[in-house]
Amino acid sequence: MDVDTPSTCPCASCFSPYNFDEVIDRTGTGSLKHDFAEERGKPKDVLPMWVADMDFRCPPAVTAALQKMVDHAIYGYSEPKSGYFEAVQSWFSRRHHWDVKKEWLVKTPGIVFAICAAIRALTKEGDAVMIQPPVYYPFAASIRDNHRQLVNNELVLRDGRYTIDFDDFERKIIEKKVRLFILCNPANPVGRVWTREELTTMADICLAHNVAIVSDEIHADFTFPGHTYTPFGSLGEKYLQEAIICTAPSKTFNIAGLQVSNIFIANEAWRRKFTSELDASGVSQMNTAGLVAAQAAYEEGEEWLNALLAYLTDNLNLLRTFLAERLPQVKLIEPEGTYLPWLDFSATGMKGKKLDNFIIKKARLWLDDGEIFGPGGEGFQRINIACPKATLKQALEQLAEALEKQAKK
Repeated sequence: MDVDTPSTCPCASCFSPYNFDEVIDRTGTGSLKHDFAEERGKPKDVLPMWVADMDFRCPPAVTAALQKMVDHAIYGYSEPKSGYFEAVQSWFSRRHHWDVKKEWLVKTPGIVFAICAAIRALTKEGDAVMIQPPVYYPFAASIRDNHRQLVNNELVLRDGRYTIDFDDFERKIIEKKVRLFILCNPANPVGRVWTREELTTMADICLAHNVAIVSDEIHADFTFPGHTYTPFGSLGEKYLQEAIICTAPSKTFNIAGLQVSNIFIANEAWRRKFTSELDASGVSQMNTAGLVAAQAAYEEGEEWLNALLAYLTDNLNLLRTFLAERLPQVKLIEPEGTYLPWLDFSATGMKGKKLDNFIIKKARLWLDDGEIFGPGGEGFQRINIACPKATLKQALEQLAEALEKQAKK
C-alpha cells in the first residue's frame, strides 16, 4: 500500500483487520471527553464530539509493548536507547520525506508545553507573538499566560477555503515588531494542509524580519486524498535554522494521555535555550509508558494507521453526504487534513451563545464552539469524526432533528 495515499475505496474499512466500528464505553475511565460533562456545565447525556482524541483502540503493537512493560512491573526512571530515535527518524523519512538528525531531538511532555517553553526561550515579556486564527486555542493562552503580546493574522475564508493574507502577515510583523510566529500545519480547526509555496512565503517573510517560527505539526499524519503534508523542516536549511518543529505520536496513534512529544531544533543555540527552559520547569526524564508506546507505534503502527485513514475518509464522506442531503443550512468547510471538520452554521441565523446553547441543549451534542478558536470562529463549530460510524450517524441525526424542530416553530 502506498504510504502517502492509503486505500480510500468506498468500502475500504470493510477490509480492515481493525474493528473501528466497535463502540467502546469510555465512561468511568477518567476520560476528559466522556466523564466530565456535568463538571463542565453540560447535560449528563450529551454526546461528546469535541476534544481531539479518538474513540478507537490504539494499535495492537502499542498495547502489546505496554503489556510487556506492565508484566515487568518496575516503572523506574527511564531514558530511551537509540532504537527510539531510529523509529521516529524512519517514520518521518518514509512517510513524509524528511530526514531528521538525532542531535535535533528534544523530548517534552506535550506540544503545548513545548510551545510555552519556546515562547520563553526565544522572546522576552512584552514581545509580540503572532498566530493565525481561527486556530487551536491554547496558542493564544500560551502567549498571554507568558505575558507576551498577542498579534492575530486572521485567516481569510474565500469560496469555502481558508487562505493566508500575506500582506497583513508582513504588515503586522513590521508594525507590531513580532518576534515569534506560531504556525499550525496542518491547520486546526480550519483543516488546511499548507502547501510548500504557502509555507515558503511565510518563511521568507519571517526570515526577512528576524521572526522565529514554532511549527505545531501534531496532525501531520492526517491528510485526506489529494493533499500532502509538507514538514516545515523540509523547506531548506536556512529555514530550518529559524524554526522549532513540534511533532508527537499522540494524535496519530491515540496515545495523548501518555504525554510524549518529539521536538526538533536544528539551531544549536536555540536548542540550548529551549532545554534550559525545560530544566527551569523541572523536566528531566519522560513518562516511561509514553516512550514505550511511541517507539512501538512508530515501529509497528503503520498498517493500523493506513486502515484508520481509510476509515476516517469514509466518515468524512458520510458527514459530507448527510449535510448535503439533510442539513444544507450547515456548511462543511472541506478539510484537507485533521479529523476535526469545521462546520459553518451561519445560514441557521445562530451564532455565539445562542448557537452553543442550541448545540448543547437542543441537539444534545458537545462540540467545540468556534469562538474559542479566536477571531473568525463565530458561527462555527468543530466536530470530531474519529469515532465509530454509528456514533457519527447518531450525532448527525440528533443535529438534524433539533434543526427540524426549530424550523417548525
